Amino acid sequence: MLGDVPLWTTVLQFLAAGLIVGFCVLQWVWWRGALRSDGSSWALALSVAMAGMVLVAGLHGIAVGAELREALSFLHGQLVGVVALLCLPATRAFGRTGPRLRPWVVTAAVLLAVRTVLWFLAFGPVDAPGVPTGRPVAVALLFLVLALVVGYVVMALGAVRLNALGVLLVVAAAGSLTMLTAGILLGGQPLGALLAGLWPLPLAVGLESLASVRLRRSQQTARRRELMRDALAQVTNNAWFHRDPDALLVQARDAAREVLEDPTIEGSLRPLQRDRFVVDLFPEAPDRLAPHERTFLIDLGLVVSSAAERYTLTERLSRAAVTDTLTGLPNRRAVDTHLLEVLERAAVERTRVTVVYCDIDGFKDVNDREGHAAGDELLRRTADYLRTWVDDDTYVARLAGDEFAVIVARAPGDEELADLARRVRSGFGARVGTVVGPRLTCGVATWNPSDVVDADTLLRHADAAMLEAKRTASGHRVFDPALRARAEDARRLRSALERAVEEDRITAYFQPIVDTRTLEVVGLEALARWQEDGHLVLPEHWLALAEQTGLIVPIGRSMIRQARRALDRHHMPVAVNLSARELHEQDVLERIDTAWSGGPWEHLTIEITESTMLRTSSAVPVLSELRARGARIALDDFGTGFSSLARLARLPVDVLKIDRSFVREVRTPRGAGPVRAIVALAEHHGLDVVAEGVESAGDLQALVELGVPQAQGNFVGRPAPGLPVRGARPLPRPAADELVRRVEPHLPGRRVRTVPRPLRMMQGALGDATPEHL
Repeated sequence: MLGDVPLWTTVLQFLAAGLIVGFCVLQWVWWRGALRSDGSSWALALSVAMAGMVLVAGLHGIAVGAELREALSFLHGQLVGVVALLCLPATRAFGRTGPRLRPWVVTAAVLLAVRTVLWFLAFGPVDAPGVPTGRPVAVALLFLVLALVVGYVVMALGAVRLNALGVLLVVAAAGSLTMLTAGILLGGQPLGALLAGLWPLPLAVGLESLASVRLRRSQQTARRRELMRDALAQVTNNAWFHRDPDALLVQARDAAREVLEDPTIEGSLRPLQRDRFVVDLFPEAPDRLAPHERTFLIDLGLVVSSAAERYTLTERLSRAAVTDTLTGLPNRRAVDTHLLEVLERAAVERTRVTVVYCDIDGFKDVNDREGHAAGDELLRRTADYLRTWVDDDTYVARLAGDEFAVIVARAPGDEELADLARRVRSGFGARVGTVVGPRLTCGVATWNPSDVVDADTLLRHADAAMLEAKRTASGHRVFDPALRARAEDARRLRSALERAVEEDRITAYFQPIVDTRTLEVVGLEALARWQEDGHLVLPEHWLALAEQTGLIVPIGRSMIRQARRALDRHHMPVAVNLSARELHEQDVLERIDTAWSGGPWEHLTIEITESTMLRTSSAVPVLSELRARGARIALDDFGTGFSSLARLARLPVDVLKIDRSFVREVRTPRGAGPVRAIVALAEHHGLDVVAEGVESAGDLQALVELGVPQAQGNFVGRPAPGLPVRGARPLPRPAADELVRRVEPHLPGRRVRTVPRPLRMMQGALGDATPEHL
């Protein structure tokens, strides 16, 4: 194909090779920017092959020597075949369709291999017998390869609708093919050599145009991807601040229109089951979308749908936080917020605010008798009934359990409020309850503009009025000055008790436990006493408040610590009461262990009431652990609870303390019978017995006759801060003689020679004892 050409033709061929090499650089940039797609890879390979082929043609023009020129001519022909071979996969990559590629490639490769063999056979002597020149056949095979490639291109692109760029590439390929054919047919002539050397130039220009367009598209695609990421990030960020999914959908739609430059894009938000949503963003012609553009629209839709689901969930959780799930009414949290807002508005408007605190009488009986489902239904019916009282100035809510509240803004006078409470109660009995119950008890409390804005105090006053109505069985009660004074007294008492606990002014008084036959002190019971301004406040005035407020817990720890010090000081066993509230504490054992501070457990008796042990689930494990350490467990007020005889044997108990209600009547047949039964029960189970509340010699004599071994009470020793010891009897001699005469027959095997002395209290050591009347 190559022949002798003028020098300017050779220079032109070198320039063309350099130009194609420059094209290769652009192809390489496209290849890198297109993430090594098939089209860019084959275009780069074609450009490299064509650059080499033009360079070989230029070298042929300046080569010296027949053999070198023959080798360059052979290499040029082979590169022509390689370019033709590369056109097969390039056509498949650009057209994205066509026949199966492998048979065509294999056929073309075999033809090029045969051509190579035939070409080398042509170097033998022309006149050598039996050796053909082979060159015409080699040229024919090259034409056959070109025909094969043209056929594949026609078949691959025949059914493809080409765009302007595709048409340009086909025209360029056709021009290169024409130049190559002319160069082969005009072999040996300068024009033929020129055409054979420059024939790849049109195809290279076409590929360059393709690379330029594709590179520009790649840059636009990369830029658009950046815009997509920015738009997606912007919509995602706005999703955390919006609370309207429709507004967020409009923003996502506008962002898609701007990025994709398509004003036809629309969006839809469709709800599914269980608060799920699906979002669609679509143009009029979705088939024109590129894959990454379609992914962009899908991602925007996912952001909007996820945000819509989050908004719905947040709204539901927010509503659930202020709504009672059973009745649908506002809960206590909503009441606190609403009542504070109403009070602040009323303070500006100078109007009154009233709270009607309602409680269902007999609700527990309904739960116990008919089941919790019936109780829930009663609560729902109560809520439906109270909703009938709702208007612009009324707010109904469920506070807790069976307690409801009706908040009346711009409240009328006291008489109208009392009438409102009566009508609420009577209407409940007619519409919800029955003749025998349940009933609604109402407490009414009113805030006046002159009062301090305090929602919690107003609720507590209404609650106190309701409890007073329940106590007096009046059905309703208004929080009047008398209740206000009582509530103020309770508040002051609580504040004073908190200060006393903080300042450790709850001291332990010790009441002796004596042997009923000898009146010897065998133990002490630590009783809490409150010293306030030099006066003694008895537990019956503050013990219930301490239990209710939880102050009984630090008081109980203080009693155990003082009992521990009393054990070290007086060397006598000590009993300490443990309340139900203390048993509910998670670390009750650690607290007791710390307060007892390593003392001998066998000298500590823990007293607990019968009802507390049976109704507190944590009582038995805690007491069993204390008993395992060596402490004794006393069941206080025995006989007044609900324990069965069969269960008593399984309880961790060492001592039964007979309640004072039995001791008061011990000298009557009705009172002696239970005491005798308790003594027999204790003997059967191997338990000790202590009688409480001994107030007279007759009580003591009767207990001795019934076999009660130990007793305590004001007659045998009053509670005092010191140690009870035997002392001179502060009684007239005849009375003492009478006591001895009564007690002596019940002391078998012993003869009482002297009158048993009563007890006196000792402060500190025995030598410093001072008598105190009990």
